[in-house]
Amino acid sequence: MRNNKSTFISNLKSVTLAIFIALLIRSFIAEPFNIPSGSMKPNLLVGDFIFVSKWSYGFSKHSLPFSIPLIPKKIFPSIPKKGDVVVFKTPENNRTDYIKRVIGLPGDKIQILNGKLFLNGDVILRKKEKDFIDNDLNVSLKRIRQYKEYHEQITFNTLDIMDNGIADNTKLFEVPEGYFFVMGDNRDNSQDSRFETVGFIPFENLVGKARFIFFSLENSRFLEFWKWPKAIRGNRIFKTIK
Repeated sequence: MRNNKSTFISNLKSVTLAIFIALLIRSFIAEPFNIPSGSMKPNLLVGDFIFVSKWSYGFSKHSLPFSIPLIPKKIFPSIPKKGDVVVFKTPENNRTDYIKRVIGLPGDKIQILNGKLFLNGDVILRKKEKDFIDNDLNVSLKRIRQYKEYHEQITFNTLDIMDNGIADNTKLFEVPEGYFFVMGDNRDNSQDSRFETVGFIPFENLVGKARFIFFSLENSRFLEFWKWPKAIRGNRIFKTIK
């Protein structure tokens, strides 16, 4: 009986230690996320599984599981760069994870006019690219206009589904101190800082920076392993997120 009890206690200690180490890694090093919607197409697709670095912008309560309030404010803070793809908790409930691209830093002025992005009074140049072919079974529009946007330090592709979309003409936004303005790359299909339901993102709500795709499935759920042979997007595995 003593040997059984000793073995049980030893195993319990090992499991507890493993869980503790896993939580430390998840909270302070990296955390996996999956992409459930098309708001970041063409750069992130539904079914992509990504790793997010938790150290990139410092740590807050939102770095911890369930946003446990053990960290009162950002520690080891680092400001994101324009163009970073970030995961954050929505200010509306401080629980829901969103992934978008940082477009404006504190003090920046942003406006969208006729579908074109203006940053501090200057239009962001964009060049027409080959149409994006969408293979998502949940969308009706399969061929979408694609553009390459030229920002100061980065270029990336965006989608433009329609003219005169609901957010193709906005008011002038001025980003407050301690906040950021984010947008989805799929400009006509993204709930982001253009809408009051999301708004400006507080610095402490930033969870981390999206780094790379480690797995990807097309029109298949992760546990539907029998679909993997046809569903795995091999060309996306270990692809860096830009």
